[in-house]
Amino acid sequence: MIYLELLLGFLQVGAFTFGGGYAAVPLIRDIVVRHSWLSEEELACMIAVSESTPGPIMVNMATYVGSSQGGFFGALIATIAVVAPSFLIILLVIALLKSVLKNTYVQAVLRGLKPCVIGIIFATGLCMIIENCAPAGKADAKAACITAILALILFGYERIRKKKMSPIPLIIISAFVGICVYGI
Repeated sequence: MIYLELLLGFLQVGAFTFGGGYAAVPLIRDIVVRHSWLSEEELACMIAVSESTPGPIMVNMATYVGSSQGGFFGALIATIAVVAPSFLIILLVIALLKSVLKNTYVQAVLRGLKPCVIGIIFATGLCMIIENCAPAGKADAKAACITAILALILFGYERIRKKKMSPIPLIIISAFVGICVYGI
């Protein structure tokens, strides 16, 4: 039964997510919480791990959830289920690419989806910041401080260097600061 639930749940994620992995986080959260596969805290940790490991966040999360619920076969089913819709859609798009993308209605739909995806990603980031800085409604000064330091580093770098900062140094800095603050 768990294999069928993983298949249907992650097929839904793969089929209805536009805009990449971060846009999938709210849908993954809904499915994982609805099935009680992970707690909110475990999910937040998994999002952090998925962001810092190689590979698409959506695939990393599906593989982890599948593995935690159904072992190797659960991981395999969840990973294939989350990737299959995109794979099939890309095959279809490639077959119809020339004629479909020139259609003004298709271009209008794609332009209309862009602000929605930006809003979903922004809302997800904001929810993660709030959950991190105030877990269970209690303010966590350490987490708020780390978040503020990382924001200052990011915006300071971009203002001084006049270019965007790669996420890799930011991940390394946040890991180091997190170890110093919480590990020591």
